[in-house]
Amino acid sequence: MARKPRIWYPGATYHITARGNRRDSIFLDPQDYQRYLNLMKACWDLDYFYIHAYCLMPNHIHLLLETTDKPPGTIIKSIHTRYAMYFNKRYELTGHVFQGRFHSRLIKTNDYFLTVSKYIHQNPVEANIVEKPEHYLWSSFSSYLGETKKAPILEMERVLSLFSEPRSLTYQKYVIEKNKDSPLPH
Repeated sequence: MARKPRIWYPGATYHITARGNRRDSIFLDPQDYQRYLNLMKACWDLDYFYIHAYCLMPNHIHLLLETTDKPPGTIIKSIHTRYAMYFNKRYELTGHVFQGRFHSRLIKTNDYFLTVSKYIHQNPVEANIVEKPEHYLWSSFSSYLGETKKAPILEMERVLSLFSEPRSLTYQKYVIEKNKDSPLPH
């Protein structure tokens, strides 16, 4: 049976997730994380898209990605093919690095957009890797706080435009605040 095509149009925004094959780690050391970020930048240079938030976890990734003139499949395929070639060569492996097709969820409202952003930045805390989201090195959260140099592919204006001044501080409080009424997306 053929796969259902993804809904896509220029400007469509998605929560993209992809997991390591058999839930294995896809990042084994800092060089791997940095390579993935570099590959996102290289693909951004070619296919131009926006990343509003990201988090690279040891065995999966989260991206809050907005397309321009290329569908998400083209973008993710380019990044993941290059990363799999790098990973397999570096660790002398063969076969799939990522488990199946990446998952994408179309984001249609600002509320859901913010919920996904919060979920992405809280992911290392929820996984008990760090106590605070700003302590995780492989997430875009510290860029939102101005603690690290903003990655060229990171577009923060859309997220921050939804908060009152001081926007970075207000966003930080939003991310850290526990939300009992609104469950995080799966």
